[in-house]
Amino acid sequence: MTTAAPLTAAQVAALPAMPSALQAFSALNIGETLGYDLIKAGEFPIEVVKFGRAYRVRKTDLLSFLGLAEFVAAEVQSAAATTDDGAPGVQPKAPSEQPDTTSK
Repeated sequence: MTTAAPLTAAQVAALPAMPSALQAFSALNIGETLGYDLIKAGEFPIEVVKFGRAYRVRKTDLLSFLGLAEFVAAEVQSAAATTDDGAPGVQPKAPSEQPDTTSK
């Protein structure tokens, strides 16, 4: 049996809001059998949500457990601060357009 390589911090940050149990196992660098055994024993380190037969975890819980919440917040903030695509954005202290309220 081969074990998947653990996920990098960037890969964990790119996970969906509710990653699957298998994605969580990869992020935690644990095998599938151990992961499901921990879930069944109620000892998985993160709250697990069951949807039918599927197990999911909250990405925010996973990030917090791995100590990556600050990493992701810093990435989001730096991405928001840079505008590489030249898209217009709201600039601080920029004058806003006001409609002309004078009547003619």
